[in-house]
Amino acid sequence: MMRELVYYVAVSIDGFIAEPDGTFDAFPVTGDHAAVLTSDFADAVPTQFLEMLGVAPPRSRFDTVIQGSRSYRIALDEGNEHPYAHLREYVATRSGATPPDGVTYTADPLATIRDLKQEDGLGIYLCGGGVLAGSLLSEIDQLVLKRYPIVLGDGIRMFAGADPTVAPFNLVSTRRFESGLVIEEYRRPDEGSPFRGPSRA
Repeated sequence: MMRELVYYVAVSIDGFIAEPDGTFDAFPVTGDHAAVLTSDFADAVPTQFLEMLGVAPPRSRFDTVIQGSRSYRIALDEGNEHPYAHLREYVATRSGATPPDGVTYTADPLATIRDLKQEDGLGIYLCGGGVLAGSLLSEIDQLVLKRYPIVLGDGIRMFAGADPTVAPFNLVSTRRFESGLVIEEYRRPDEGSPFRGPSRA
């Protein structure tokens, strides 16, 4: 079975994944949903936070992560070159800089994802940001949205800069929490389905 690219992301009711300055402090980190995020989705938690919680990454969902340069810059500014040290780390950037050991820079994330999908392994975690997600929309197999009960009004869209398109996904599960968070999981329809997304050719 081909590896899947999974866009797992926190998002507001109105479809923003961050505030205009790129911060996401508006998304609450506490609540009854927190235990699920650090158990069912522990592979997508930054390594330093797993260590603080005393949680070992299960490596049952993801073994690879790709993120955009702005998302990676947040970790670098905190002195962390390996925010997901328990995963294979890729960063989409055209900077031409030399990456830290253990991190791979790619100027062509679409080609990189297509190559990774041909390998054996677990899912590929698309960490963000919105511009990268927009450029990889045709390769996204699954969406896992942590929908928070807030409206930002403006900010970084979930698929920033994506070309106008219709990309259908099927809602496969919904989990609601007392905190107001809803985890929505969507899958791209199978090839041949009348509701299949855009061609990946």
